[in-house]
Amino acid sequence: MSAPLPGLSLMSDAEYREVVAPLFDSGQVGVVEWTVDMGWPPFTVPEWAERILSFYGDEGRLFAHGFALSALSGDWSPGQDTWLERLAGELRQRRYAHVSEHFCFSRGGDFIEAGPLPVPMTPRTIGLGRERVKKLAEVAGAPVGLENLATSLGRRDALDQGEFLDRLLEPVNGFVVLDVHNLFCQCQNFELAPEELLATYPLARVREIHVSGGGWDTTVAAPDRPVRRDTHDGDVPDEVFALLELALDRCSNVETVILERLPGTFGAPGAGERFRDDYGRVVRACRARETARA
Repeated sequence: MSAPLPGLSLMSDAEYREVVAPLFDSGQVGVVEWTVDMGWPPFTVPEWAERILSFYGDEGRLFAHGFALSALSGDWSPGQDTWLERLAGELRQRRYAHVSEHFCFSRGGDFIEAGPLPVPMTPRTIGLGRERVKKLAEVAGAPVGLENLATSLGRRDALDQGEFLDRLLEPVNGFVVLDVHNLFCQCQNFELAPEELLATYPLARVREIHVSGGGWDTTVAAPDRPVRRDTHDGDVPDEVFALLELALDRCSNVETVILERLPGTFGAPGAGERFRDDYGRVVRACRARETARA
């Protein structure tokens, strides 16, 4: 099997474009992931981003990612039907190699879009989640996957997440998007060893890995016990790169490693250069897998 390709989660603002332009110009970006609901009304996609999406789509190196489906909401809503309809239109417009979403709920009652929130693993939530993943697969007409979550209801919930994902994806033979920064958050917040937590995941299902930075929050716990959050607004910690190496060693079916960063987060001096340096580390990690598989 070939080594995983390095790639970027594309953002469409001008600041992000300036930061990543040298990576595209030098041919270092192997794949692009596009968060599809960032391009739907009321949002628009600038012409330069459209050109990138078209090029990578034509090359078979474009992946669709979603944020707002809320596959584990208790009640299915008209807004979720609309989301799937828009996804169908997106897939007619561009060629995507696969489609993924988040393992969470973000809609409920008066909340139509919130941050991704965890759900406990029960027979009811497993059945509900399987129904939703099947809906996604029917629309996608391509392999579908779910991304692990940074937040959990507790230590036991964190340790159950891999099995939960496996059981949701099994009926459609879906894949896992393994976010190693999300794993880092779980390890920090619940005092889990990385090897222990990674071993609870269905590693053969891991097709894509996400890498990002984040931050610490003292407002949800106490100043002496900060909570690690997956905010995608900082440099990638060395511990996350160590987790990437561990995951690449143990996940034999990985096809791509995607570096993520939110727009509007490059204000600090040197932030753009450090992001490109982080991407260089992703590239080298992928090349190391090529050597190991040779």
